[in-house]
Amino acid sequence: MAGVVAGALFVVAAAPQADAGRQADAGRRSAGEQAASVELLVGRLLDDGGRRCAMDDFRAGLCGGLERQLVRATSSGAGSVVRDPSSRGAARAAAHTVVLPTDAASPLEIALAGPGLLTYVTVHDGHGRYVAGALGARGHRWVNTEPLRAGETYTVRVGAQDVAGTPVGVTMQFRTAAAAQDDRLTAEFGPRPGTYGAGQIVTASLSRPVPAADRAARVRLERALQVTSEPAVEGAWHWVDESTLHYRPRTYWPAHAVVSVVSGLDGVEVGEREYGGPSESLRLTIGERIEAITDAAAHEMTVRRNGRTVRTIPVTTGKAGFLTRSGIKVVLGKERKVRMRGDTVGIKRGTSEFYDLPVFYATRVTWSGEYVHAAPWSVDAQGEENVSHGCTGMSTADAAWFFDTVREGDVVSVVNSGGEPMAPFANGFGDWNLDWAAWLAGSALGGDPDSPLAPASLRPSAHGQSRLHPLT
Repeated sequence: MAGVVAGALFVVAAAPQADAGRQADAGRRSAGEQAASVELLVGRLLDDGGRRCAMDDFRAGLCGGLERQLVRATSSGAGSVVRDPSSRGAARAAAHTVVLPTDAASPLEIALAGPGLLTYVTVHDGHGRYVAGALGARGHRWVNTEPLRAGETYTVRVGAQDVAGTPVGVTMQFRTAAAAQDDRLTAEFGPRPGTYGAGQIVTASLSRPVPAADRAARVRLERALQVTSEPAVEGAWHWVDESTLHYRPRTYWPAHAVVSVVSGLDGVEVGEREYGGPSESLRLTIGERIEAITDAAAHEMTVRRNGRTVRTIPVTTGKAGFLTRSGIKVVLGKERKVRMRGDTVGIKRGTSEFYDLPVFYATRVTWSGEYVHAAPWSVDAQGEENVSHGCTGMSTADAAWFFDTVREGDVVSVVNSGGEPMAPFANGFGDWNLDWAAWLAGSALGGDPDSPLAPASLRPSAHGQSRLHPLT
């Protein structure tokens, strides 16, 4: 049984939902009156003999490897452990040591052991973090939809109704054992904190690879790496390679958005007996939405701020043999002065095309050396013809204005150049050249109805609480 945690403490206490009026009503019951109660099976689904055991199998006595508690929820909220099913019905005290796994593939399960209806279930750890879960369509079963963490104490609150519709409830706790400290998986987020353009990509560099063949581990990891923004936008992670993920919205970030990136990996079992460790969170702000679109055939760049054209600049782009890459790029950095040499892009010294000169107001858009920069030597050609070796050249005044206007993450597009398409990942941030369907295809969660990428109507409710009646 992978990921089993020994010595987990399981405690049953009074439910907070039992108000004074309900307790008073219970106190007025005659001695012969039957108190309302519902019996719950609470435990974890384990592997037994190489096959999966379901709750119905357990009731029929078909699985011997399950560890569960049978718990009674009452109208007063005072619960008790009725019996440990693995002990063939022997009575147990309200506090009992049981074995619970932290394996995320083996869900925490709360199910009715007899007639009744579950009305709500909440699970949270000692830090106030709720565990998302989902109720079954008939209101008889609840399972968590995100993994438990190692080394945490969890509080479980259950509300139900008996066959007469009387509300009952119970509160339970269990503790999972600590994870091994060796080789814990962490994520380093990028870029550094600051203000960026609307095309900025969020990156996650993992401390060790997660192979594509281990889809379950990738699903758990993506669920744990949480990106939120204000205002909220639709977005997703995409696996660039086994150790690198990129996150982007479906369209560019809204101007002035605030983006938060948090890892929930710490204590989560990602793979078999492999756990996540702590990772530093990240907070970004998005500036005004700046987009620069260069039409290489028209020899003109149009710069827009928040959708409004603010400047039109005559430019020259790559000539035959050195055509500028087409597609969407993102500003990677800015250098007020940079030395450019032809041999860094494959032009041999001593040939007519070789160059070695200082360039000012250079805005980088690829790692291989494509810039938007001042090119005073080609002013006569700017707006008329393409004479560069692949960069976008403009006058010194225009280049200085562009340099001062854009920031890292701003969008720089080239159309009608005839050049090769900008690569999505190999040469900067070409991520926006993938359409949304292709982007989601690189996510392990793309087709998962429980994932943040699924329609809201298919996901569990906020704060980990599931209420009836669920959608069907």
